[in-house]
Amino acid sequence: MDELSKTLHSYLVKMAYEGAPHEQEHKMEHLLALLFPEDEQALISYYGIFGEPRLSLDEIAEKRKETPEQTMEAIDKCIRKLAVTPEWQMINEKL
Repeated sequence: MDELSKTLHSYLVKMAYEGAPHEQEHKMEHLLALLFPEDEQALISYYGIFGEPRLSLDEIAEKRKETPEQTMEAIDKCIRKLAVTPEWQMINEKL
């Protein structure tokens, strides 16, 4: 995982455990909306954000009808895709 992706990943983990101010949460909702709905839901479930329960990789993979490895690869690609967007760069600057 490259540095940009690690930064986003770390923020999502922190958001899951500590929460985030409403404004930051709202911005993250918009950021995740850049993904296809099934990928957006996979990230929400994987990290357990926005009040959703955290699901295991196996549970997410089962819902997506794919292997856990395929699901993890898809999640990693989504993180990278979002990490390079101007939207994330703007959010990250204000953190």
